Order: sequence, then C-alpha cells, then structure tokens
Amino acid sequence: MKDTRICANCGAEHPISKMFEVEGDWLCEDCVDRLTVTCDRCGDRIYQESAIEDDHHTLCEGCFDEHYVRCHDCGCILCSYDAYFDDDDHSYCSDCWDEHKGAIHDYNYTPDLVFHGKGLRHFGVELEIDEGGTVNSNAQKLLDIANANAENLYIKTDGSLDEGLELVTHPMTLEYHLNEMPWEQVLCKAQRMGYLSHAAGTCGLHVHISRLAFGCTYEQQEAAIARLLYFVEKFWAELLRFSRRTQSQMNRWAARYGIRLTPSEQMSHAKNSCAGRYTAVNLTNSDTIEIRMFRGTLKLNTLKATLQMVNHLVEVAVSLSDYQVQDMSWFDFLDEIKEPELIQYLKERRLYVNEPVTASEEE
Repeated sequence: MKDTRICANCGAEHPISKMFEVEGDWLCEDCVDRLTVTCDRCGDRIYQESAIEDDHHTLCEGCFDEHYVRCHDCGCILCSYDAYFDDDDHSYCSDCWDEHKGAIHDYNYTPDLVFHGKGLRHFGVELEIDEGGTVNSNAQKLLDIANANAENLYIKTDGSLDEGLELVTHPMTLEYHLNEMPWEQVLCKAQRMGYLSHAAGTCGLHVHISRLAFGCTYEQQEAAIARLLYFVEKFWAELLRFSRRTQSQMNRWAARYGIRLTPSEQMSHAKNSCAGRYTAVNLTNSDTIEIRMFRGTLKLNTLKATLQMVNHLVEVAVSLSDYQVQDMSWFDFLDEIKEPELIQYLKERRLYVNEPVTASEEE
C-alpha cells in the first residue's frame, strides 16, 4: 500500500514523497510554497508567520536568538558581533549608532575635519586609553570637556584595546594643542574614570602630520619626508627611549624600515618595503604622515613633550639639507630645543644630559 500523509493545512492526502515536514507538520507542495520560508542560516523550513525577517534576512527563532539582534532604532537585523550596545544594552546598527548614539564611532569613521590654528603645519593626535570601558557615557563626558568651546575631538573604537577608547583630535597647530585644546582636563577626567594608557600596555600615541607641513609642492614634500625618515632611522636608539615602548612593541606596531646611506635612498627603501601602516613613520595615508612610535600617556607633560618633539622632527626635515641631516649629531639636534616641557621629559629619559631619572613613567 502506498505511503501517504494528510496535509495539515488543506486536508488533502498526498504521497509522502511529495510532502514536506515543517515544524512537526506535514504539508503538501502547494501549501509549503504559500506558507513557509527557509532560514538563511540553518536552511530549515519554517512557517512564514513564525519567521524573523527584515528586508535582507529570513531566520528561524533559534538562529536569531543565538546569532542576531535587532537595531533598537531602525529594527534591522544584524549579527551580534556587528552591533553596538549602549549602557542599557540596547543594540544598534552602525548608521543608527552614529546618528543617535554617536559618542563612540566605528574604527573607520572620519568626520568632516575642522582645522584649528593658522598655518600649514597641523598635527592630529590619536590617543588610546584602555581598561575603563568602551562605554558611551564615558566617551560623552570626555567629549563634553574637549568640545565645550570648539569641535576639537571625536572618539572611536579600536580593536587593539581591551576595554577602551581612541581619542582623535581634529587637525591642530602645535600652539593650539598646547594653549587651546583642553588636554589637561581631558586627561584628568580619563584618569578619574579609571582609564590607563602608558600602564595599560595596549595603548599608543600616534601623531598625524599634514603633508602640507613639508612643503607646498609634491617634490618639496617628498624631499622633506625623506629627511624625516632618515632622521628617525639614524637616531633610532634615542627615539626608542623617548617613545617609552619596548623594541618588541615597536616591531609589532611601529617597525623601523632600516637605515640607508642617504635620505633619498631611505625614501625609496621605505616605499618599496611593502611594510604597510604598522611602521614608525607610516606613509600610507594620502594627506598625512603618521608617527606611530610613541606609547600612550595620560601625563600632560609627556603629551606636550611628544608634540613638541614631533614639531622639531618636522623642523629638521623642512629647514635642513640632506647633507646637514646626515652630518648632524644628537647633541646638534638638542641645541635647538628650548621648550621646558620637552627639556624636562628628555632629562627624565636620560636623553638631554646624563642625569638620574627622578620622575615616574607611570600614570
């Protein structure tokens, strides 16, 4: 006798070979086509009325509960690991997060930049802080301080951090960083909220330099950047001590290219190295040169000294000839340094005179 089943929906009898089992029911082919869908993730057939759907997803309840969430604002379905969560554990897609919960932006976020200060030599700081939480309310408190009088700072996530934030400034002249940007209040607030930077071991302090700081023509820029690269390689030991990083940390996040005989050879070697952006001097950005050597800090004097040091590196690159950079000594370089913050920091690192270190490197 031929094996048959009764369709649970229409009541008609059909051969079992033409029936489908859906959520414990047997359905005929016509009813299956009208009433069911297939889960995008596991492939199981389910009743359409029990499916969890949006314009791009059709999911069974089990797969949704285990792997997906809905955006609290727009209702779209997204993988849990792609979602952003606020302090109330509401989930958001990236567009809604930026629009409504935008204190912390995605790592790839770049706003319309606001340039602060007169001149062409602008510095953009990326300061990583960790251990205090990737928390929207914390980020907003820092933004309220930094942006009270001008649009100075935005905040992003960073995959290299455990529970932290990346503080990113708009482009600023050195004078603006030192006198207008409220760094002292921002750093103190971060410390009070439990964040670390130097002591976390995961954090860097990166400084972007506008290409226009190196000259108005492409040829001028390339020649000056070549001298910057050469200087960093020539005085690698001194700059390594200045950076507060270990050599192994440098190898991972800010590797050197290796010194060559002349600045022009140094530039050619760097461009042909295929080293990517994890280099001490990152050349991969179109509008900036990024110095990635420095360890993060929540000490105001250390931050100021680092920016002053970067400014001196640029000054060497744009004001000296190839021969002069090749011929200079570390002490020739120190002769041009007058800023008290930078002198103090160089003394702490035993890079200015041979004096004992009296200040702690820890925050």
